[in-house]
Amino acid sequence: MLAAMPDSAPSPLSAGGPALRDGGDACPGTLRLHRADDGALARVRVPGGVLSADRAEALLAAAGRFGDGELHLTSRGNVQLRGLGAECGGGLAELLAGAGLLPSAAHERARNIVASPLAGLDGSPALGERLAELDALVCASAAAASLSGRFLFALDDGRGDVDALGADVTLIADGDAFLLRIGPGDEVFRIPAAEGPRAALRAAEAFLRAARDSGAWRVKDLPDPVRSELVRAVGAAAGPAEHRPRPRTAKAPEPGTHGPGDAVETTPGSGAAPETTPGSTDAPETTPGPGYAPETTPGSTDALPGAHRHANPHGPAHTAAPDNPPQAPPASAAALAVDVPLGRLTPGQWRLLTATARRYGGELRLTPWRGIVVPGPFTGAEAADTLGALAAAGLITSPDSPWTGVGACIGRPGCAKSLADVRAEAGAALGPAGRLPVYWSGCERRCGHPHGEWIDVVATPDGHRISYVRGERRDPPATVRDDPAALAAAVAAARARAL
Repeated sequence: MLAAMPDSAPSPLSAGGPALRDGGDACPGTLRLHRADDGALARVRVPGGVLSADRAEALLAAAGRFGDGELHLTSRGNVQLRGLGAECGGGLAELLAGAGLLPSAAHERARNIVASPLAGLDGSPALGERLAELDALVCASAAAASLSGRFLFALDDGRGDVDALGADVTLIADGDAFLLRIGPGDEVFRIPAAEGPRAALRAAEAFLRAARDSGAWRVKDLPDPVRSELVRAVGAAAGPAEHRPRPRTAKAPEPGTHGPGDAVETTPGSGAAPETTPGSTDAPETTPGPGYAPETTPGSTDALPGAHRHANPHGPAHTAAPDNPPQAPPASAAALAVDVPLGRLTPGQWRLLTATARRYGGELRLTPWRGIVVPGPFTGAEAADTLGALAAAGLITSPDSPWTGVGACIGRPGCAKSLADVRAEAGAALGPAGRLPVYWSGCERRCGHPHGEWIDVVATPDGHRISYVRGERRDPPATVRDDPAALAAAVAAARARAL
C-alpha cells in the first residue's frame, strides 16, 4: 500500500543546512507517496534515464489510470506521476512491477543513477552494460537498501556532463578504465572498467558505515575528517589517486541531431578553478504541476516518417509548438535530442516519443536536464521529418528556442509552500535564449534546481530575488518588485551575463 508522506527537507541552498538523518527519508518513491495540493505524487526511478518503448507505455498507462495523465521529468532523469489518489498503491505497484520498473521493493528509492545521455551514440563510450550491472548490484545488496533517496550514483562517458552534477559516487570512462570519484573532491582513482560497478557499490556501502554516527544522507554531508577517511579507505582498495577537477558546469545535450564524431573531448583541469561542491542535488526532484503549459491542439503521430508501419492506437494528442527557429536540413543522425518545456509532458507528446522510439532505436533516454534523447539511426530526411513532428507537438528541437534553459518548480497551485505561480511567470518572462539557464522557485527550498552555473529566481513576499549562482557561490541578489516587465528584463539581463 502506498503511504502518504511528509514534505521533503529543505535544500542546503536555503537556511536548512546539511540534511541529516533526523526526520526520516522524505524522498518519494512508487511505494511511498508525497502529499501535494494537486493530489499525491509518485517518483519512478529510471536508472540512467533509459526506458524501453514498452516501459514508456507502462508509465503512460499508470499516469492515465491513477493520476492526471501527464508525466513530469525530474532533475535526475526520473519520472513523476501527479494527481494520484491516496488509495492507488496496490494497483500502481502491480503495474510498474509487471513492466520491470520496480525490480526490488526494498531498493526502489535507492536506484538513483544518472548516466551521460549520449553515451555510445556520438562516438563516446557506451555505458549500457555497466549501467545495468550497477543497478543489479544495488538491488542485490542488502546494505544498499539503506541508502537515502538523495544518494546519487553517476556514470559519465568522459565528457563531464553528469560528473558535474555532484553525485556521491561517480564513474568516469577513461579509455579501458573508469575513474572513481567519491563525493565532491578533485581526487579520482583509476580502476579497470570491468570492476567499475562493483567498486561503485563498495564505495556506497563504505559511505553507509561512515555515516552511522553523523546521520549524513550524502557524502558531502559527512564531517570533513570522516569524509577524508572515507575517500582514503576507498582509494586504498581501488588504486592510485589522480587529480581531476570536477567540471564546473553540467552541459545538457543540445536540442537537435547528434551523430558520430560529435562527442565533446574533455581536458581534466581545464577552464576555471574547480568548485568544492557544485550545486546541491539534495533539492527534491519536483517538476511542474498544474498551471502554465503550452496550449493543446489536435495532432497525430501520423506526421512521423514511416508512421503507416506503426499505427498509433491511442489517438491524436499534440501541444502547440514552442518557437523553434528553422534549422538547416540535417545529415544522418545517430540520435535526436529534445527539451521539454518545464519538464511536463502531455499524453500526446509521450505517445509520439514512444512511437518514435519503437520506429527507430527502441528506447528513450531521459536526461537530468528534463530533456529526452531518442536513439536512431535516422537518415537525414527521417531526422528532419521527426524533428518537425516533435516541434509541432510542443517540444523544443532547437537550441535557439526561448524555452531552452528555462526551468521552474511546481509552484502554485500544486504546492502549498509556493508564493507564486512561477511556471506562469517563467512563461510570461520568455525572451531570447540566454547564455545561462534560469530556474524559477516559488520558495526558498528551490526544489529541483539545476547545478553548476545558473540564474536563480525566487519568489518572495515582496516580489522576486534574482541571483547568479556558480556552485555554492552566489552574487549579491537583485530584488524586483511586482512588475512583470521589469522582472522579464532583469532575468534576460542576468541570463546574458558574460563569462
